[in-house]
Order: sequence, then C-alpha cells, then structure tokens
Amino acid sequence: MTAVEPVIRPAVPADLHAVAEIFAYYVRHTVITFEETPPPVAAWHQRLDDLAAQGLPFLVAELSGEVVGYGYAAPWRPKPAYRHTVENSIYLAPGQTGRGLGGVLLDALLEACARTHVRQMIAVIADAGTDASVVLHRRHGFTDVGRLAAVGYKHDRWIDTLLMQRTLGRTARTPST
Repeated sequence: MTAVEPVIRPAVPADLHAVAEIFAYYVRHTVITFEETPPPVAAWHQRLDDLAAQGLPFLVAELSGEVVGYGYAAPWRPKPAYRHTVENSIYLAPGQTGRGLGGVLLDALLEACARTHVRQMIAVIADAGTDASVVLHRRHGFTDVGRLAAVGYKHDRWIDTLLMQRTLGRTARTPST
C-alpha cells in the first residue's frame, strides 16, 4: 500500500472553515497557543487577505481532498524595520501529528519566504511539556535564541516560550525595501 502524499498549496477562502476548526481545537485544549477564544472564520478571511497583501504565504496541507493542516508566515512586529522578519505558525488537525506533515509545511513556508523580501524567520514555541515543535524547527535549521519565562497564563498554569530563529537567503546583501 502506497502512502498518500500531502498536497501543499496556497490557502483559498474555501479552506478557512477547516483552518478555523483545526486552530479551535488547540485554543480549547492546549497551551501551544495563547489565544483563549477561537477566532471566527471571518477573522481567518481577514488574515488570508492581510498576508496576501503583504506577499506572505498562507499554505494548507491536503490529504485526499481534506485540509489536515496549515501554516503561514506573518510579520514578526509591526514597526517598519522588522519588515524582513516573519513569525511562522503551523498547526495540524488532531490525529495528523507525527506523520511528517509539519515538516512538509515548514519546508514549503521556508521556500516561499526565501523567494520574497523575508530574511529571518522566528518561531515562538510555547513550552507545553512536549518537544515536538522544537525538534521540528531544529531539524529545519532553526537555532535557539532565547526563552521568555512565564509570559503566558492559560489553563491554570504559567507558560514559557522558546524563541528560535533561522536566516533565509543571502544575509550580506542590503535589502531594496
């Protein structure tokens, strides 16, 4: 039996209900996001539009026609000097973890961002008691650059975040914008 390969493609509005459902699971049941209320589908439409306007990728992973994960790169900070730095977000549907989908999505995000103005990608990883996200990012060339202690409080506990970073493209050149 041959394993079904995921299709990684740009997200479209029809995908956003599935995206919202995937994220809602993590909001309600985990501390890996500091959101406490799942955003409505309309907020995902706005995010898709905002990222597209900035030339940043919002991708979905599809298996057998079903959206089973997503990832996007969003601005790291709003101040103009940060415009060449993004933060990644990758989420997989419950039951789809541990199958390599996160790595496929992260590879696609890195490749998409390397073709743009982006030169640094940041991962902000909640210390949720599991190393899966840290291991994923290290496998893809991210290095530890810091830890913020007890910066989030959710589900009756304080949570640290680990900051990881990866350089994309050529770092010596001066950006044109």
